[in-house]
Amino acid sequence: MEALTTSWCSPSNIALVKYWGKFPGQLPANPSISFTLKESVTYFDITAKIKNHDADKKLSIDFFFEGAMSPKFQEKIENFLLTVVDKFPWLVNYHLTLNSKNTFPHSSGIASSASSMSALCLCLLSLDEKIQAKKISPESFFKQASNLSRVASGSASRSVYAPIVSWGELSGVLASDNEHAALIDLKGINPIFTNYCDSIIIVDAGTKSVSSRAGHKLMENHPFKDERFKRARLNCQKILQAMKEGDLKSFIEVVEEEALMLHALMMTSEPSYILLKPNSLLVIEKLRDFRQKTSIPVCFTIDAGPNIHVLYPEKYKIEVINWLHIEFVDFAIIHDEIGSGPIQLKE
Repeated sequence: MEALTTSWCSPSNIALVKYWGKFPGQLPANPSISFTLKESVTYFDITAKIKNHDADKKLSIDFFFEGAMSPKFQEKIENFLLTVVDKFPWLVNYHLTLNSKNTFPHSSGIASSASSMSALCLCLLSLDEKIQAKKISPESFFKQASNLSRVASGSASRSVYAPIVSWGELSGVLASDNEHAALIDLKGINPIFTNYCDSIIIVDAGTKSVSSRAGHKLMENHPFKDERFKRARLNCQKILQAMKEGDLKSFIEVVEEEALMLHALMMTSEPSYILLKPNSLLVIEKLRDFRQKTSIPVCFTIDAGPNIHVLYPEKYKIEVINWLHIEFVDFAIIHDEIGSGPIQLKE
């Protein structure tokens, strides 16, 4: 039997209201809201070749990241696939060759697990359709892909949709759910928020000292966890209201509060840890000074790392990019913007 192949390109996303803390089953302790990015994507393809009848009924994969074998990432993927064998029993009958590459550097402040794991799950579902010889509706396909992506890496669930996405049960958002992400209806969103830009300033390209997985674990006994989860739910409502009304001032306040609260939670965990660097604070200070002097509604957010995401409406793109390259000439900067979601490259 000839080999089966499929290929997807899936984007990363940047959270505006952060997911930080989870319950068993990879369920979020609070809802989150994100922009799906356009240029920061992972290309993923899988070739499935059926094994001989007498071959072991065990998982068999070879994983290549940007053309080279990657034992670390292969182990992560194998562990995930073992959790979904019940859903895809054919996995043990095929040898899988997986190839992945990113359009952005590792440790750049862009969530590579979100783009890579969502791309992997989209490929798995496409292969399942081929092997089972059945097609499911696009709505069901992407809902299943988001659910699978959540199991692989929580925030990956949001990368399946675009451009503005929620994950977690959230009052006022139809189809919101803890098990999969949901699209925010753009009909009620002011157009200024549907063309947002994200320029990522690389403060430090090193590996994080504490992983996000460990950070989530530390939230289980965090002294402020209940207040945090309550505040995140409130901030989801506040930011949705701001986006409906075109209220940039309130949007900026919530986005920056969420970024700083995320790192405050890290600094007040037991044990505590700090992922921000001195230059992270330097960038924040300069950005706020620029905003005050020019009245350009630029703001920042930060994921679980030191690098700064500079967010701004597309209409201010020229002014902001010119300022960034003058003010931060010693830093690498990646320019991105809101995108339209995953693309199937090969059926």
